[in-house]
Amino acid sequence: MAADHDPGALILAAGGIIEKASATGPLVALVFREGHNNQWSLPKGKQDPGETLLETACREVEEETGCRVRLTGFGGVTHYYHGRLPKVVLYWRMALVEDGNFTPSDEVQAVSWLPPAKAAARVAHEDERQLLCKIYKLKAQG
Repeated sequence: MAADHDPGALILAAGGIIEKASATGPLVALVFREGHNNQWSLPKGKQDPGETLLETACREVEEETGCRVRLTGFGGVTHYYHGRLPKVVLYWRMALVEDGNFTPSDEVQAVSWLPPAKAAARVAHEDERQLLCKIYKLKAQG
């Protein structure tokens, strides 16, 4: 029986949990992906050949949000199936250095800055919700 995909295939991706300070506390960046069932998510993307996952995270954050950031620590790992392939996403925590010029693209149509609890409520994927709840010590939602 022929497999329709490599049984050892794995999608590796990385992203960022970007914070910016506000008078009421930290705000977290989410991106809106119209082509992905109109979903809000943390900025992330697939690893390019020759890139480290940290390089992937920094590149994807800048491409998707236009922001310049500085790393503040490791955020966590999520894993789920993307179609029939397992996908592993590593996230780094990042602080906003410069709020760049966001330009809507085919991939990302909007960026929104929300308090952590509202960001956790808005993300479409449960794994991202759980990650935000863990990082910001929020009561589990769902």
